[in-house]
This record gives sequence, C-alpha cells and structure tokens, in this order.
Amino acid sequence: MEQHFWTNGADNVRDTTAANAVMIFPHPPGILQGDQIWTHLRDRTGWRSVVMSERRVTRCGDITFLTYRASADKTDLPTYKALCASSYLKDDDKWLRMSHQQTAVT
Repeated sequence: MEQHFWTNGADNVRDTTAANAVMIFPHPPGILQGDQIWTHLRDRTGWRSVVMSERRVTRCGDITFLTYRASADKTDLPTYKALCASSYLKDDDKWLRMSHQQTAVT
C-alpha cells in the first residue's frame, strides 16, 4: 500500500488517505492538511519506481506506524532520497493514511 502511495498517482493517494490527514514534505511546501494535500500532489505524483529499505512496522491495535528509507525515481529528475514515516488507522476494515512525513536525505 505504501509503495502505491509513491507510484500509483494522486487518485490512489486520495482513496487511501483520511480526509483530515496531515502530510509534511521538505520546504516548500512544508505542512499540508486536507485539500492542500491534493493541490500539492496533483502535479507531483508519477514516480516511476521507489525502493524502500530499513523498513519498520509498529502496530498497536487499529493504528500502524511505518518508517523507511525511500529512493524514488522520476523521468528526467535526479533520484530523490528521503527518510519517511506514515501512520495508518484501520477504519471499518479499511486502512487509511492519517499522516505522512518525508525528510530529504542529501
């Protein structure tokens, strides 16, 4: 599910993300919530591939926290590397992303 967040476009992100979610990206854009997320992601999705390493999963009941190191590629851009964290809430048997955070690695 998290890999699809990177590679399957903005519609997939919207389908798997809670309406009141928060996302934090390197500045700009910084901290986004609600419709700000979709405005940002509409033009910034389309990663061709992502490799995730150092994956960790922490689960407590209906809450899951994922952390990983991402190395993502997009046509005509240098490889993007980041430390990432996402939290999910299980709501009526569907996992919804509540937050996502990226720290760029240079």
